[in-house]
Amino acid sequence: MQEFIKIHPNDSVAVALKPLDKDREIEVAGQKVVLLEDVPQGHKFALKAIQAGEPITKYGASIGLAKEDIKEGAWIHTHNVKTGLGDLLEYSYQPQLVEEVKTEEVFFDGYNRPNGKVGVRNEIWIIPTVGCMNNVATSIEKRAQKFVQGTVEDIIAFPHPYGCSQMGDDQENTRKILADLINHPNAGGVLVLGLGCENSHIEILKEYIGEYDEKRVKFLVAQESEDEIAESLALIEELADYVGTFKREKISAKELIIGMKCGGSDGLSGITANPTVGAFSDILISKGGTTILTEVPEMFGAETILMNRCANEELFHKTVNLINDFKKYFTDHNQTIYENPSPGNKKGGISTLEDKSLGCTQKSGSALVKGVLEYGEVVKEKGLNLLSAPGNDLVAATALAASGAHIVLFTTGRGTPFASPVPTVKISSNSVLAAKKGNWIDFNAGELIEGKDMPQLSKELFDYVIAVASGKKVHAEEAGFHDMAIFKKGVTL
Repeated sequence: MQEFIKIHPNDSVAVALKPLDKDREIEVAGQKVVLLEDVPQGHKFALKAIQAGEPITKYGASIGLAKEDIKEGAWIHTHNVKTGLGDLLEYSYQPQLVEEVKTEEVFFDGYNRPNGKVGVRNEIWIIPTVGCMNNVATSIEKRAQKFVQGTVEDIIAFPHPYGCSQMGDDQENTRKILADLINHPNAGGVLVLGLGCENSHIEILKEYIGEYDEKRVKFLVAQESEDEIAESLALIEELADYVGTFKREKISAKELIIGMKCGGSDGLSGITANPTVGAFSDILISKGGTTILTEVPEMFGAETILMNRCANEELFHKTVNLINDFKKYFTDHNQTIYENPSPGNKKGGISTLEDKSLGCTQKSGSALVKGVLEYGEVVKEKGLNLLSAPGNDLVAATALAASGAHIVLFTTGRGTPFASPVPTVKISSNSVLAAKKGNWIDFNAGELIEGKDMPQLSKELFDYVIAVASGKKVHAEEAGFHDMAIFKKGVTL
């Protein structure tokens, strides 16, 4: 196993891939360095003397400025490095466009829908319009499990606390996300449960849903029903008869839409898990498929990499707005733009937001940016898309699903059991986590530093995603976990 890595030839630091002891002499890229301190796994150490105020370089880019003079061999972390980022910045389009590669078509076993979309699951979803209906929705879910048979794969309720007493953007976000989920092709059928007096009542929500198949989507208003549970079960029985008519069939992987997210990151995330997902993204896009990258605040500090990969200047300007709009969101709420990384990130070796962001954006691979999406906007362009959503795991993963992702790939160095409305593949950055939390982790990218090369590991991840798209359940699904959360920006009444 590798013990340390210098990621880029121009880096002034290397990263410990396992704990390294003080006074050890090591050779990095032909240079001998004596460690002045113990260096934990995932943390950095200096390959040369660095003066106070001088940039510290990792991934070939600055991850911050030295707070003090740093000696060669010293441990580098939050005690001696600070962010070098400012607030709103001026950007210029300096395109770094790569040639698009096409590779052999691959197929998965999925569900063709009458509207031309495809699904990787054939479930019945119960969507309450308002939090007041949550207990009713979950009660119906439990009682309706008798209809899970044949090709009806699951019946799932998605409780949430929204839908009423909201204003402005918050109310709009709720309506858009609920409508997106109602239209999601992983749901062969949907029961929309309304109360009757909420702000986002069914008749208003229908305006956001648009055209719908009456065999696929059923509505019930509880205040107009004598027994909402009994009537709902009757509607679900009708939905089950309809959903049961769908069978898996061969579908080109070019129809797949995969969301990409990270959380609980450590110092290895940007070295193993995120680059593996990036290589996966390149493979899928080469076959005509689509990926979506989100969590905009964790692009801060690495945004120019994405801006310069925009396929045209219009997309560049949309990406500039994507970044600056989120910075303005922070300042409007009197928050520090760069108050990141989290305590868990820091414990894992991530020192600054630049450090985190340069690792985070590795998930985008090398493909051109073909689309930039607002929160709640459904993907239209094949290839790599950027989506406006915050870093919160549940909110961002739900946003990916709402924008059309069939599956979410979630990389992590510390682990989390959460799920989303769609299959959520947990990818560990290190083998210790994969061994410890085998009930959470679906794929171990830690093998990248244990002998497997990137082409092999990324191909294995691609094959795993094809298996999940063809019906293989991820651990969160096996545990019965299905979460959803909506971005709340403003004030409630």
